[in-house]
Amino acid sequence: MKVARFQIDGEISYGILDAAEQGDGIEIVELVADPIVAGYDTTGRRLRLEEVRLLAPVIPRSKVVCVGKNYADHIEEMRDVTGGETPEEPLLFLKPNTSVIGPGDAIVRPAISDRVEHEGELALVIGAIAKDVPEDEALKYVFGFTCANDVSARDLQLKDGQWTRGKSFDTFCPLGPVIETDLDLSDARIQTRVNGEIRQDGRTSQLIHSLAKIVAHASQAFTLLPGDVILTGTPAGVGTMVSGDVVEVEIEGIGILRNPVRDAGE
Repeated sequence: MKVARFQIDGEISYGILDAAEQGDGIEIVELVADPIVAGYDTTGRRLRLEEVRLLAPVIPRSKVVCVGKNYADHIEEMRDVTGGETPEEPLLFLKPNTSVIGPGDAIVRPAISDRVEHEGELALVIGAIAKDVPEDEALKYVFGFTCANDVSARDLQLKDGQWTRGKSFDTFCPLGPVIETDLDLSDARIQTRVNGEIRQDGRTSQLIHSLAKIVAHASQAFTLLPGDVILTGTPAGVGTMVSGDVVEVEIEGIGILRNPVRDAGE
């Protein structure tokens, strides 16, 4: 099931993507409220997908949890930046929820950075309060999955010697286009393209730490709340983006997250 958050006539609502009742195309079956907390009751209204503006499918209630160094090929390509060691446990850091944007929104390169890079990733959306959950039960707390771009000001990450500022600017966490609630992620393809050129091409089977291990590990550090998001790491091929670029993150079974890039002040 694909769940969307959207805007129409100035109002924000939620819905489920469904085949059009008449003719071709996709319609959105409008929901009464956010299904993460309110379930799937519908208003009875159906909207053509092209009638609405898709938004970030979730605005995290409290935090975006990220996992660094979770693909071996990415660890190797970033050896000079973050070292070549493979973490024994998921390496966690946070982005603020103010960094979240949706499909079609612009990634804004801050004036103080000359090296803004894309990192296409699979993201998990938490569906229930999770604290100290065991690994074999961890995925029960996941509502669904979406595409993410862990945008990074790499020069500031290097300058600071830690990751918070370089990962946390406004617009540095695009999410979307929808949340898929039922997905086989044993070997799903993750691809990032800039202006149509393939930059990253990996698979979830290459994850060093499993999705269940990531959720369980994160829940040991902080309480995960419904609507929180976990980014699970990026494969090799990260690279710079400049004003005028269009970056796409596509994950098999979810869809394409597409965002233009511009400089601050444009």
